[in-house]
Amino acid sequence: MENSRSENLTDTKKDDEARQNKQEDEEARIEEYKRLIDQKTALRRSNQNPERPDVNYLRTLDSSIKRNTTVIKKLKTINDEQKDGLMDELKSVNLSKFVSEAVSYICEAKLRSADIQAAVQVCSLLHQRYKDFSPCLIQGLLKVFFPGKSGEDLDPDKNSRAMKKRSTMKLLVELYFVGIVEDASIFVNIIKDLTSLEHLKDREVTQTNLSLLSSFVRQGRLFIGLQSHGHESNDEFFKDLNVTADQKKFFKKVLNSYYDAVSELLQSENASLRLMEAENAKVLSAKGELSDENTASYEKLRKSFDQLLRGVSSLAEAIDLQPPVLPDDGNTTRVTTGTDVTPSPGKEPSILEPIWDDDDTKTFYESLPDLRAFVPAVLLGEAEQKVNEQHAKGREQSSSIAEQVTEVHDIAQTSAEDQLEGKADDVPKDREDKEKDKGKDAEKSKEKDLDRKTEKDKEKVRALDGGNLDNLLQRLPGCVSRDLIDQLTVEFCYLNSKASRKKLARALFSVPRTSLELLPYYSRLVATLSSCMKDVPSMLLAMLEEEFNFLINKKDQINIETKIKNIRFIGELCKFKIAPAALVFSCLKACLDDFSHHNIDVACNLLETCGRFLYRSPETTIRMANMLEILMRLKNVKNLDPRHSTLVENAYYLCKPPERSARVSKVRPPLYQYIRKLLFSDLDKSSVEHVLRQLRKLPWVECQQYLLKCFLKVHKGKYSQVHLIALLTAGLSRYHDDFAVAVVDEVLEEIRVGLELNDYAMQQRRLAHMRFLGELYSYKHIDSSVVFETLYLIIVFGHGTNEQDVLDPPEDCFRIRLIITLLQTCGHYFTRGSSKRKLDKFLLHFQRYIIMKGPLPLDIEFDIQDLFADLRPNMTRYSSIDELNSALAELEEHERAASVEKPESERHSDNESQKKQPRDAASNGAQGNGKDHGEGADSESYSDGGSIDGREDEEDLLSEEKSNDASENEGDDEDDGMPVGSDEDEGVEVRQKVVQIDLKEQEDFDRELKALLHESLESRKSEVRSRSTLNMKVPMNVLESSKDPRATESESGEETVDEEGGNAGGGSKVRVKVLMKKGHKQQTRQMFIPSDSALVQSTKQQEAAELEEKQNIKRRILEYNEREEEEMNGGSSQMGNWGQGGSNTGSSIRSGGRGNWDGWIRGGARRHHAAGGFYQGYGRRR
Repeated sequence: MENSRSENLTDTKKDDEARQNKQEDEEARIEEYKRLIDQKTALRRSNQNPERPDVNYLRTLDSSIKRNTTVIKKLKTINDEQKDGLMDELKSVNLSKFVSEAVSYICEAKLRSADIQAAVQVCSLLHQRYKDFSPCLIQGLLKVFFPGKSGEDLDPDKNSRAMKKRSTMKLLVELYFVGIVEDASIFVNIIKDLTSLEHLKDREVTQTNLSLLSSFVRQGRLFIGLQSHGHESNDEFFKDLNVTADQKKFFKKVLNSYYDAVSELLQSENASLRLMEAENAKVLSAKGELSDENTASYEKLRKSFDQLLRGVSSLAEAIDLQPPVLPDDGNTTRVTTGTDVTPSPGKEPSILEPIWDDDDTKTFYESLPDLRAFVPAVLLGEAEQKVNEQHAKGREQSSSIAEQVTEVHDIAQTSAEDQLEGKADDVPKDREDKEKDKGKDAEKSKEKDLDRKTEKDKEKVRALDGGNLDNLLQRLPGCVSRDLIDQLTVEFCYLNSKASRKKLARALFSVPRTSLELLPYYSRLVATLSSCMKDVPSMLLAMLEEEFNFLINKKDQINIETKIKNIRFIGELCKFKIAPAALVFSCLKACLDDFSHHNIDVACNLLETCGRFLYRSPETTIRMANMLEILMRLKNVKNLDPRHSTLVENAYYLCKPPERSARVSKVRPPLYQYIRKLLFSDLDKSSVEHVLRQLRKLPWVECQQYLLKCFLKVHKGKYSQVHLIALLTAGLSRYHDDFAVAVVDEVLEEIRVGLELNDYAMQQRRLAHMRFLGELYSYKHIDSSVVFETLYLIIVFGHGTNEQDVLDPPEDCFRIRLIITLLQTCGHYFTRGSSKRKLDKFLLHFQRYIIMKGPLPLDIEFDIQDLFADLRPNMTRYSSIDELNSALAELEEHERAASVEKPESERHSDNESQKKQPRDAASNGAQGNGKDHGEGADSESYSDGGSIDGREDEEDLLSEEKSNDASENEGDDEDDGMPVGSDEDEGVEVRQKVVQIDLKEQEDFDRELKALLHESLESRKSEVRSRSTLNMKVPMNVLESSKDPRATESESGEETVDEEGGNAGGGSKVRVKVLMKKGHKQQTRQMFIPSDSALVQSTKQQEAAELEEKQNIKRRILEYNEREEEEMNGGSSQMGNWGQGGSNTGSSIRSGGRGNWDGWIRGGARRHHAAGGFYQGYGRRR
């Protein structure tokens, strides 16, 4: 309940912070809005009462055409950046003769929404300088909405025209606000035209008008009598605008009637769309796909409907009306293209399911090797045709070149013969022709010889390739990894030929029917080769399809393995996008048409192979969803056997998993996230000091409950770091006392809840809590009594009740594991004193609990053996209940006898000590001084544990803790780190040994001591004894000069009253010494003051306070000893109180008092080791 309250408080604070931030943003927005309203108000006053310059002043400005034309052209590109420069230029020129040109450029300007205010300021400047500017501007802007019959000014682009109307509408409204447009009737004409029902016939015009009306209403809500949201305080500005009540009524009426008309149009569009979707669903379920014409018409209608719906909703929001509610028909099916997918209901539209489940699968099916990067293009078959063509062309070119050369040679020879005189030869032409024919025949014979040689070489190569191909095909069944199949694919490319490709396709088709694991790798080989060898996938698909048709038409109940191999091969090829989706759907439809016997197995195997791929692919998701619905309907209609029913359900949910709501992650404040990061991520042995320092810096009031909650979640961190959480608890408890108590209470409560529920899911948490409890004992947050109460609670809780078999079943050994965990954590501290006897006794009860469980699992038995070997290696392991009962009876009898003898011996020792005190005051004083010294040491250690506050630095803490350990370990030899208030019986035994000293030796010792003291007193009588003062230091010369015997006598008494109080002057006055100074000498004088004076009373009060403090220390030590005796005496009867709940536990925690919680630093070295010695001073010593 406390945790829930703390969470509610944190949630409330978070909501308050969010509300405060929202309020600040709203205030900033209101301030900005007020600034704009003030600016518009000032501009409106200036425009309503313009102080236009006179003609003489305008004549002094620049009136040149060139200068004015340059400035006017800049009005076409008005924006906020150029506004200041443009206004300065407008002030420097005289535009009296160019007002119409300036208006035309302003009307042609393509203004954005951010440029409207700049345009308003420019128009205000021109309005304040030129009287005829405003009428021309209004007339020019109205032409945008009423272009006239000619329509010459219309922009042919409809989108540009709509944008121009929108910006002009905004500019007109702003000009009306600043007083340039004074008559609101122009808006009446515009709105009347926009809301004309004749425009509803044209969808584009309707959408444009809806956008303009929405913009007009948002910008000028006063026209229809509506207030601005969140700006009611600025209505004074709008009251000054002269919009009559009739005009407001007109605007409101026209807009409402137009909204009703477009709402009816939207309803009719929705009905048409639903009707078309229903028809499309019928076509899809019958044919599996839609024609392009139907798809295009549907997409056009849907796009028009969506735009109309957005426009109507925007207008409804602007005029404060509810948007129209459209009936939703969930049975219709929307048509989608490859890029526009309608998400399934219940899923977010922006989140599309990935086609592949993981990156490895995606890489296997999509990342194929590029053969062109590994294999030359000639071997892939792509360059053969090109090479042949190049050879043919080369031969033709070489023959033509040879003919040209011979012709040139003949021409040159004939010309040379003609030039040479007297050397003409008569060579017959027939002879030359014969020589040419002989040369051609020789060339042809050479070519034939070369062809024969190449054919022989090819035959040899083919023989070698045939042998290599057979070896390669024999290696196919061994390619069961991606790298092996890719390597084999590259090797096949070096053996590429048409015959080898056919042989490869037949080998792939003939895969063994039981080797289904080879199908993905064979499909990858085909997909890789398909980029260069188009005939391989086509041949394989033809054979697979032919085999499927043969098997499906045969309708016999044999060859089921062949059928499954065939359909899975098709499915794998589909995932590589080798087999078209139409082939897969045709195979699935053939199985669904005859949904019985082997066809069910074939259909389910096909869906398991590629059904998920097709369902998640955008192009086929609709058709696959329809097929899956048909499959489930057939399953429900037909009376299938359990095996087939399970197959169908598995295939269906593999393709289309059941929809689950998205897991909502818990949103935590940044401060809580930082705490979790420190405890669950950053915490380790080296960073524990830093984490503790950061936790101390947190706002404790806000974070205390959440820190407590995180500390209890030790099971969420590493099991080996549970002791670090206990260490942090110890560190924080020094600054926040209640935190450690709360942690212990919650841990004990969690342990008890685990015992009450006995939930298997909580076992890890319960083990972590037991380890945490042991570590809390190690860091002295709890007594040993808490540990033993928890141990006994574990073995007896629920026993003897009706729920015993539920809370602790006979076969459940988890409680044994809990006890082992706790004792392994802190059991090694119980090695002496009463804690040792308690552990011995508990281990006997634990053995009885183990025997009652019967045979134990081996791992539990081994853990028990390790526990006894670690804690009590010499303890006897009993094997029967009778032996255990006798051992327990003997142990209880021994404890009872010891408890009877112990009080008598202690009483005897107390009586003797009382007799010694009056007999020998000096000896008693010496012993009392020793005892007081011991008490002072105890009280100092007690105060050290509780006097440190959070203002100290961590480094001072560490050094102080080490020094405390060093000083305290000297006096703790008897206890050695036992829990405070429980384990000091060894000290009692020491006192008993002192009492048993021989009386003669004691008398001799007393006699010699008395003589020694007497001699010392006699020797020091003549010396001036220095004495301690209470409040002031008395000078030495005064003490030396003081010879008053009464002063000496009072100084030797128990109480010093010489200087600040006493009974020297009678019952009503007190004698004091007054220090006086005469010259350079100091003197004292005696005087008597009344006993009721302030000086005497304050001195008496101070002495009484010191006496009371001594008595309190003495009383605490006595109570401490009594509690030790009671704990030892009550140990034998402790067994009967273990199962009574958490009240005893809580009382045992509280009984320790402040000393238990504040004294946790008094132990020795911790058994864990960390850097920097941070663990020193926090834990117990073994």
